[in-house]
Parts: sequence; structure tokens; C-alpha cells
Amino acid sequence: MTATSWHERAAQLAIDGRAVIGGQRVWAVAGQQFENLSPIDGRKLGMVARCDAADVDVAVAAARAAFEDRRWAGKSPAQRKRVLIKFADLVQQHGAELALLETLDMGKPIKYSQSVDVGATANCLRWYGEAIDKVYDEIAPTADSSLALITREPVGVVAAIVPWNYPMIMAAWKIAPALAAGNSVVLKPSEKSPLTALRLADIALEAGIPAGVFNVLPGYGHEAGAALALHMDVDCIGFTGSTKVGKQIMQMAGQSNLKRAWTELGGKSANIVCADCPDLDAAVAAAIGSIYFNQGESCNAPSRLFVEASIKDQFIEKALAMMPSYQPGDPLDEATVMGAIVDATQMKTVLGYIEAGKADGARLLSGGQQSRTASGGYFVEPTLFDGVNSEMKIAREEIFGPVLSVLSFTDLQDAIKQANATSYGLQAAVWTADLSKAIQTARALRAGTVHVNQYDGDDITVPFGGYKQSGNGRDKSLHAFDKYTELKTTWIQIG
Repeated sequence: MTATSWHERAAQLAIDGRAVIGGQRVWAVAGQQFENLSPIDGRKLGMVARCDAADVDVAVAAARAAFEDRRWAGKSPAQRKRVLIKFADLVQQHGAELALLETLDMGKPIKYSQSVDVGATANCLRWYGEAIDKVYDEIAPTADSSLALITREPVGVVAAIVPWNYPMIMAAWKIAPALAAGNSVVLKPSEKSPLTALRLADIALEAGIPAGVFNVLPGYGHEAGAALALHMDVDCIGFTGSTKVGKQIMQMAGQSNLKRAWTELGGKSANIVCADCPDLDAAVAAAIGSIYFNQGESCNAPSRLFVEASIKDQFIEKALAMMPSYQPGDPLDEATVMGAIVDATQMKTVLGYIEAGKADGARLLSGGQQSRTASGGYFVEPTLFDGVNSEMKIAREEIFGPVLSVLSFTDLQDAIKQANATSYGLQAAVWTADLSKAIQTARALRAGTVHVNQYDGDDITVPFGGYKQSGNGRDKSLHAFDKYTELKTTWIQIG
């Protein structure tokens, strides 16, 4: 589809900003709304329900009723599987609409909304649907006089709060295992990107998920989000977002009903390239492609690049040659690979970090400016700093924008020490032709995922999450079921 076609389709798009509670589209109880603006050109997309504690009460009650009457939890795993697979199929059928909503709402290129976000969302729903009737319970070893069963049961009402950088994918990572396990869900998308979550709720109903089982509440974090975290009838909450808010979620969970709280939080991922890197071109392409993908708005972005001193100049020369191909463009043009920053606030934050880098003495080699100002949208050039050290603000704090910091090293152990000298521990990478060195480095890096001679090359089959203040628990893989189920022991006396 051409850029003109996508713009024409966007102009005809009907936006429904109402919440989905108990299978119905409804405005907030208090009648409050907020304006949803597109970061690609500032256009008004529509008004969205501004849900608060009153709406949370209604949604949680609907979810609880659905759970207690077993309309979903009581179905066999095979029955839930069929519905979730249909849900996945329908996501793909509605793929163009969902991709367009995602791009208009948060600014990512339509190229990736289609090829990455829609596909990954459908795949996640399908994978957990396929998995749930293949997860077996256990029988413990006992004497002949007893039978001990260890079974998994759905935890109950699950609240999920997801961020704006990958709205559909992050929603799927939460709702797919939770629904597959038989829970009822209340999802709160970011107020910056609520539209695809709301459409997913419609599509779920079309697929056969019963009313009340999957509810979506748009709204602000301090209103709807806090109310979910504090709610006494929510059994579990899964949150993806900043470390600051994640800590608040944990506190609220503790001060309310001690609900299970699972968090996937910030990152400041280190990418270590050794002089014996087996393919320098591949290392450069991965470093540049991964940091600028999604405008740098990824928690696992490799924003700290450690390059061994003997190859640093060559590495940077190759990196700078790639920069022109990552310049921001019209997100509705399928040739664009870098789109808009999500809103003016985030753009200001990113530009502030760039100024801090310059003030701290880092060498700005490329980018560093706002671009496409005539568009009315929020665009920042891909930015590359050299001469960065670990004390600089841009090397310590999560920027969540297209900013790459290059640090040099001569001793690998020192690079590992610097890589670990952060409060985060989400992802890392090492590039070396020496297998023993790769394994030793991977073991030494304190991160939930370590890539070797590649970056981002994983899939739904492996867990995703972090060490330290990058969160607790894991999304993706069979391990995600641990978050949304309870283990029950049933000890039966025989004879």
C-alpha cells in the first residue's frame, strides 16, 4: 500500500475511544474524556474515555463475576485453545487496521506495525493457545497409602498495565498466558496509545471470549492504574513500564491485598564488541539497527556500546555510513524505518539527554536535533555520541530515544564490570569469535538475556525479563504461566 493510500485510509478511520467493560463499549462513569493526538503530525484522532477508580470497580466486578461463574475458567484447555487461535487469526485478518491504529497512535513506521507488531501479537496469542493443553500437572512420590496431586489453577482476576512503545505486543505478552490459564483480565493501556488495546477487546469478543473475561480501561496511570494496583479484588497485576512506577506498583500491591505483582521495567543494555568479533559488519548493523529500531523507544535497546579500542575507529566509520538510512520519515510511508517519538513530552526528554551528553563532554558525531518540524509531529534524528564514559548521564540513565553512546575498552573484564555497574539488568550482548570468552562473558553479565554474536534474535519460546531493577518475573515462554497460576497440593489418603 502506498503512503497516499495509508493517509487516505487514516482519514477515513473511525476511532472509538470508549472502554470495554463486560463486553460493552462504554464511556467513563464520570463522563471524563481525554484528547488523543497523533505524534506523526499532531492530528486529533478522537476522544478517549478517561477511566478512574469508579470504572475500575465496575470492570473488576465484571471480571470477578466472569471468573466465579466459570464461563471461561471452566472451559477445558482445548476449548480455550480453539478460541485463542481464532483470536490470533482475527488479529491477522484485521492486521491493516491494527497496524494503522498503532502507527497513528504512537508514531512507529507502518512498515514495522504490519510486519512486526501485528505478526508478533497474533503469534503470541496462538502460541499460548497451542501451549495450554500441553501443560501437565504433577503427581508427587508418596507411599502407597496416599496420592498427592500438584495442580495449577488460574489466579483469578488479573490486572495488566502496559506501556506505549509496543502497545499490542506488550498487551499480548500479558493477556495471552493469563487468558490461556483461565483468568479474567482487566487491561489498562497507556494513555498515549490506547487504540489497539480497545480494538483487541472487540476482536476477542468476536473470537468467542465471553463478555467480562477481557476488559480494557483507557486512562491515566495515577487514576486507573493506581486504582487497579490498590484494588482489593484484583489477585495479580502485571506491569511493564518505568522502574519508578514499577516500584510504586509493588508498594500498592503490598499495602492493599498483597496481590502478586510482576514487573518488566527499564534497561540500559550493554553491547560489547571485542576485537575478535567474527563479523564486524554484522556487529555494526545490529548495533545501529537495534538502537534506532522503534525510534530507540525499547526497554532492551543496546544504548551502551562498548567497542574494543583497536577496532573502534573502524566500527564508528561503518556506523556513521549507516546513519543516513535511519533518518526519520513519514511513518505512513512504507519506506520509512524510523518514525515519530510518542509525544512532545518524550521528545523534550530525549533532546534534554542529548544536551546533557554534550555538556558532559561526549563527542556528538551524528544527529542530535529535532527533525521534520514542518510536519507538526515529533521527530528526533538518530544520534551517536563517542567519547562517553560511565559517569556521564547518557551512560547511566535510560533515555528511551534514538541515542547511542560509544564507550571504549582495552580490557574485557573492565568492560564487563562497567556493563554491570548499573541498576538495570535487562539485556546485554557480546561479540567474539572465541567461544570460551563468549560463554564466560555471558555468565558474568548480570542480565536476563545475553546475546552472543547477534542482538534481538529471540522469539516467544524464551523468557523475557530482567535482573535487579529491571523487574521480576518473566514474560514469554512457558515460564509466563508461573505468574498467572497458583500451585495447589491435594493430598488424598487411600484406604
